[in-house]
Amino acid sequence: MSEQVHSRRETDVPARLQEGSRAPSQAPATVHGERRGCPFHELREKLRRVGLRPTRQRVSLGWLLFAKGDRHVSAEMLYEEATRARVPVSLATVYNTLHQFTQAGLLLELAVDGSKTYFDTNLSDHHHFFVEGEDKMMDIPGPAITVGDLPTPPEGMEIARVDVVVRLRRKD
Repeated sequence: MSEQVHSRRETDVPARLQEGSRAPSQAPATVHGERRGCPFHELREKLRRVGLRPTRQRVSLGWLLFAKGDRHVSAEMLYEEATRARVPVSLATVYNTLHQFTQAGLLLELAVDGSKTYFDTNLSDHHHFFVEGEDKMMDIPGPAITVGDLPTPPEGMEIARVDVVVRLRRKD
């Protein structure tokens, strides 16, 4: 019966997202009845740890977001990826999921130009280059920029973080 439960859980994410996620010889290990090494199981556990229910849509979008390493995506970019992967989600669901992941501490939100927001999977201390005209963001390692002489925050407030975005453009 437990095999049936695992099979059903594995279908929480469309098969096309699971294909190629591991070599056949890399079957997930089982320790004390719990699966180890399965990226989908680990993602579901990650969502549970931050208080999010691992719904099919959250797991599918989480896989698209986190399986490719550190990256910057807009809601529209993730929606296009989901559409290509045939993950049935609306743009509104993508926005909601990105904001839920951000509130849970899984993503950083980066506002650029007031109308464009990117979500960053890299939670380390770092800053960004933004390539104007290409809508592309790139990481700058944290120690590469020193920020000093910050204003004193108002009474009862503290500085949570400082985001530096260095804007670039191609030379003519």
